[in-house]
Amino acid sequence: MAINNSLTKTKQTRTGITAYLNSAAVIENIGQALGETNRQRFITGVISAVNNNAQLQECTNQSILSGALLGETLKLSPSPQLGHYYLVPFNDQKKGKVAQFQLGYKGYIQLAIRSGQYKKLNVIAIKKGELEYFDPLNEEIKINLMVDKWDEREAVETIGYYAMFELVNGFKKAIYWSKKQMESHALKYSPGFKKDRQNGWNYTFWSKDFDSMAYKTMLRQLISKWGIMSIDLQTAFEHDMSYTDEAGNINYSESEAEEPVIIDMESTEETAEKTENSDDVAQALFG
Repeated sequence: MAINNSLTKTKQTRTGITAYLNSAAVIENIGQALGETNRQRFITGVISAVNNNAQLQECTNQSILSGALLGETLKLSPSPQLGHYYLVPFNDQKKGKVAQFQLGYKGYIQLAIRSGQYKKLNVIAIKKGELEYFDPLNEEIKINLMVDKWDEREAVETIGYYAMFELVNGFKKAIYWSKKQMESHALKYSPGFKKDRQNGWNYTFWSKDFDSMAYKTMLRQLISKWGIMSIDLQTAFEHDMSYTDEAGNINYSESEAEEPVIIDMESTEETAEKTENSDDVAQALFG
């Protein structure tokens, strides 16, 4: 699955999102990617999200559209309750402010399930006192979950993370990382999280919800190395933590992330109705 690079031909210097989406090339390519029926709903949702969020208004139109369109074509929900994917504003040192596409761990689970290759797939935090032993050489692990104290378990200190899958053909794989190992990974690969730690900030996903990012990391490590990758999974892995620039190139920003922005198409029905009835927006969108 590929997003047509002719989307990048539209000049968008200081161009508002409504005017950008009104360009013939963009409208045509959205229709080709999503179909004419879904095009209007998608355009309305993106306009609503951008107009109601100052951070998104500062991001390049191309990165916003590419991120939202990728999530739509992967059939992942932008609903914050489901957490399939997010658009995260980044201050890229070369490109300025861009909207980076970030897949949530629940998005990985959805794509894996849809492939039809996974009989079981799970990821979970391991609490203090639950790990009996772990032999990484022979890949043997024994965990005694506190099922008899499940309600109290959430408050217990997390010491590590466990992920496993079983394919429909019977192949099984499981991995375990200590929390210290996960923290080292986050500090190495997330400059934003490193700055959070150094300055006592709370901007990045790692700082806001460490467990969710740890789950995602475990699933990435597990599936990419030993799992079966569908075309959609490969596309998601390739584009995760990236943005698309005006030339259609995929970039992986190494600058500091700002607060996540969630484009929730499912909660914009009322806004969509108002937008469709607005003469100026309707004129801008449909001529």
